[in-house]
Amino acid sequence: MRDIICTVIPTEEAMRELGHRLAEVVRPGDVLVLSGDLGAGKTTLTQGLGEGMKVRGPITSPTFVIARVHPSLCGGPPLVHVDAYRLGGFAEVDDLDLDADLEDAVTVVEWGEGLVDGLTDDRLEIAISRGNPDSEERTVRLTPAGARWADKGLARFR
Repeated sequence: MRDIICTVIPTEEAMRELGHRLAEVVRPGDVLVLSGDLGAGKTTLTQGLGEGMKVRGPITSPTFVIARVHPSLCGGPPLVHVDAYRLGGFAEVDDLDLDADLEDAVTVVEWGEGLVDGLTDDRLEIAISRGNPDSEERTVRLTPAGARWADKGLARFR
């Protein structure tokens, strides 16, 4: 059974901080799949993750380049940041050859829900939603998939 964690994130800075906290538990080979509407905070979360991992930035949405690699500045794994918004299906994701980097990097795929399932059975699915469009408050749902995420201690993200 998957332990789904839900947490309310009140501000953009708190979303960035969640990324910092995730940086404490990720390791090479981890895949994070982010979903949510435009402006939900997917890139903000990834910015916090990149800051926490101490990778070269800036971290911006890779919508038009599809994927960016951010090398570590401290000997850790690189961050591969993918935006699958414009991709038409798994075949186009497969064409990116992401599996070549999976074991050595932490890979974040925005808009990857339903597209990256074929890459790995082990991933952390992160769904970001907001109730009131005029509020900064977001609800973040963390859903671990696969054995790799079973012992990550995700309960601390509640």
